[in-house]
Amino acid sequence: MKHRLLLAAASLALVTGLGSPTAAVAQDRYCLQGRVWGYPGNCQFASYAQCMATASGTHAYCGVNPRYAYARRNRGYR
Repeated sequence: MKHRLLLAAASLALVTGLGSPTAAVAQDRYCLQGRVWGYPGNCQFASYAQCMATASGTHAYCGVNPRYAYARRNRGYR
């Protein structure tokens, strides 16, 4: 029983670890930017709507994460 639980925990950790790069890339597509946040800002938003909802009522705005925007362009030149 103890070994089964350990095997299940290890399998869960492996599956979670394999899926995280895709989720991380999708999660940080947009950045909350402004005077308080600076540049590139708070880059934890998967959609523009999420970012704008957080920026609502503040002096902040949303922009595309520079790491995400320039990642595709830089891949072809290497």
